Amino acid sequence: MHGSATSLATPVSSWLLVLLCAVSGAYCLRRARGSGGAAGEAVMGFGMALMAVPLGGGDDGWRAPVLGVVFCGAALHALWLLRGGSHHAHHLVGSLTMVYMALMAGSGPGHGQEHSPAAGPPLLTGALLLYYAGYVMLGGTRLITAGGTVSRRPAAGRDGPAELIRACRLAMGMGMLAMLLTM
Repeated sequence: MHGSATSLATPVSSWLLVLLCAVSGAYCLRRARGSGGAAGEAVMGFGMALMAVPLGGGDDGWRAPVLGVVFCGAALHALWLLRGGSHHAHHLVGSLTMVYMALMAGSGPGHGQEHSPAAGPPLLTGALLLYYAGYVMLGGTRLITAGGTVSRRPAAGRDGPAELIRACRLAMGMGMLAMLLTM
């Protein structure tokens, strides 16, 4: 998913992205156990972490097809959830974005490790970058404004503190944006 590992910053930032996504996935998995509402976010967090692992050319070609299938399943699940309201549209966009990135990573020479002709349609990549940049900006402002109106005690909701849930979603949005930027 990432550019060449010629500099020290690339592997370090890749592993930081892996950590960020894995922690977000673990938190969502913990929430899903209690309420059942965050399983899709947990799959997305762990899948993003797996896609962000820098393999250094050691990918045997298994990762892109496996992740493509997993995220196609997540996209079908998100499509099914759209019956309950349009608030699940972001999950559909996220799952389809991950399918797109898995396809781009698995095609072309070097499996997407370098910018190649198989780097994907610039218009689609640009549209996704704009979407996630807007999502991150909106999520950040919601998190900032929520901090001023919420008491110091954690909310007694069954999913956990609202600020932590927003921060988790913001972290995954930033991770998605970072992965799209490296395409």
